[in-house]
Amino acid sequence: MVNDKASLRSRLLSARAALSPEQRQQAAGALAEHALGLLPALSPGGTPDGEPPVVAGYVSVGAEPGTRALLDALRARGVRVLLPVLLPDNDLDWGAYAGAEGLVKAGRGLLEPGGARLGPDAVCAAGLVLLPGLAVDRRGLRLGRGGGSYDRVLARLARAGSAARLATLLYDAELVEDVPAEPHDRPVDAAVTPSGVHWF
Repeated sequence: MVNDKASLRSRLLSARAALSPEQRQQAAGALAEHALGLLPALSPGGTPDGEPPVVAGYVSVGAEPGTRALLDALRARGVRVLLPVLLPDNDLDWGAYAGAEGLVKAGRGLLEPGGARLGPDAVCAAGLVLLPGLAVDRRGLRLGRGGGSYDRVLARLARAGSAARLATLLYDAELVEDVPAEPHDRPVDAAVTPSGVHWF
């Protein structure tokens, strides 16, 4: 199982690295357009309690499907965007996105929000959680990078009884027939690719 996942990760990372900057930029624009359609209410006061909708996202790095355009589009529409902050034990804290100028460099080449830390449970306020990944299969099972950070996030959401939609941002070729699964793996609701939203 571990070897299967490692082999699939290696193949997918190589394919990402082979994409040209133009292909990545085009994909990022299409992803932003499709992902915005996941939100039922994008205007301020769109939730029943009058608070802006909350989306937990992340800042893409390297050859990951680009999220910058999406983060800015969400913020421009009055959505409160939470971004992860990697903790020493690989769990995730969260901070509010205040624009690209508010991001700071962190370990492992990551970019994180520079403002106040909101605590690991802040993600439970989100109505939509965008998860990075390398692949998703037709059951909605997601292949991550193996660090376990988002497994903890998904477990935290489940314990809280969260009804948040879970979506992974991918390139089209990363929708696969089968991802090697383990008992603790939790499926996502959708994959967003440059060609559209794929529900499971």
